[in-house]
Amino acid sequence: MKAMALHQYGSADDLALVELPEPKVAPGEVLIRVKAAGVNPVDWKLAAGGLDPVMEAGFPLIPGWDVAGVVEAVGFDSTEYGIGDEVYGYLRKDWAKNGTYAELVSASVRMLAPKPVSLGWEESAGVPLAGLTAYQASRRVGVGAGDTVLVHAAAGGVGSFGVQIAVARGARVIGTASERNHDYLRSLGAEPVVYGDGLADRVRALAPGGVDAVLDFVGGGAAEQSLPLVGSPGRVASVADADVLERGGHYVWVRPDSADLVELSRLIDDGKVSVYVERAFPLAEAADAWRLSQAGRTRGKIVLTV
Repeated sequence: MKAMALHQYGSADDLALVELPEPKVAPGEVLIRVKAAGVNPVDWKLAAGGLDPVMEAGFPLIPGWDVAGVVEAVGFDSTEYGIGDEVYGYLRKDWAKNGTYAELVSASVRMLAPKPVSLGWEESAGVPLAGLTAYQASRRVGVGAGDTVLVHAAAGGVGSFGVQIAVARGARVIGTASERNHDYLRSLGAEPVVYGDGLADRVRALAPGGVDAVLDFVGGGAAEQSLPLVGSPGRVASVADADVLERGGHYVWVRPDSADLVELSRLIDDGKVSVYVERAFPLAEAADAWRLSQAGRTRGKIVLTV
């Protein structure tokens, strides 16, 4: 099979299109013919060795944890899916080697769900990691009806899901973003504010009593700056700043979860959550996809088509 891979830790310049053996399919797994793969910042951070202290890696290393595709084969006792089923998933395995930037990938059924009926392959591939991150962070701080929620980096891949999930739960959402993305946030149901000095004052101008919960999808001190705005630090979650734990908040590292993916599919197919793909690149142009991701100005998602 063809795959994009690195032969050692490196950067976008070290990604290469190579021929590799097809993945083996263990009991409880299926083999997926990849139609599209999501691109996430963790992909190029892992490739640079950023997760080496906590995750084993093997080489050649195929990046990628998001997938949408068709089941091509099933392993022993993999009764959940049959050949030809359309699935999507967040395939974070116990160690990094055989990722989704490839024509084929094996995956545990625990990491998969049926693809949303209403989405194409590119949009479906943009959901799993970002959607699950937003969904699990929202659940951790109990976002619900009547809450006012501050979402940081609200126009990004994770933030745009966070906004829509909170709105679907009956919350009022205030979202931080650059001005060019304010109309986009309004279309998702959020009230936009700009980043930077004076953020707390701008938020209080919209919500004089402060907010009920904070979802930090950017880091850089955003969670700490938000603490004076929220009644309880236990309702602050960050996916980018572990220091929030010292303040009584939650540090969320997304987990593969079939049931959560099924719920995301329901929200999508019910028209409550949409997926915006800023750009789709062919598999062979994964390096350019990384460079766009690293620029840090993406609205929604970047994906690869296979």
